[in-house]
Amino acid sequence: QVQLVESGGGLVQAGGSLRLSCAASGRTFSSYVVGWFRQAPGKEREFVAAISWSGARTDYADSMKGRFTISRDNAKNTVYLQMNSLNAEDTAVYYCAVGSTWPARRPSEFGFWGQGTQVTVSS
Repeated sequence: QVQLVESGGGLVQAGGSLRLSCAASGRTFSSYVVGWFRQAPGKEREFVAAISWSGARTDYADSMKGRFTISRDNAKNTVYLQMNSLNAEDTAVYYCAVGSTWPARRPSEFGFWGQGTQVTVSS
């Protein structure tokens, strides 16, 4: 089993940037894809981006392309989400999750989840 811990969230002004981290521990060799999702109050959980554990493949939701970048540091067992040009629509709890298939965009395709980190973009 893999354990995931998100960090890097916080309060940022519109137009600013944040880098989220997802630190993985445990049986990470079984985690073939790492995804970022977000969920705002009253909304469904939304796919943001995904990366294969090897880093060879990335996938982004259309609304995130050009602003968000997913990357990984295998030596640190960490996946990052660089978020630029943030706006109020980006306010949400951001979760990382791991799955075993590629491609994977649905929450049901990810078996393990972190606790989430809050991102709040002020007006």
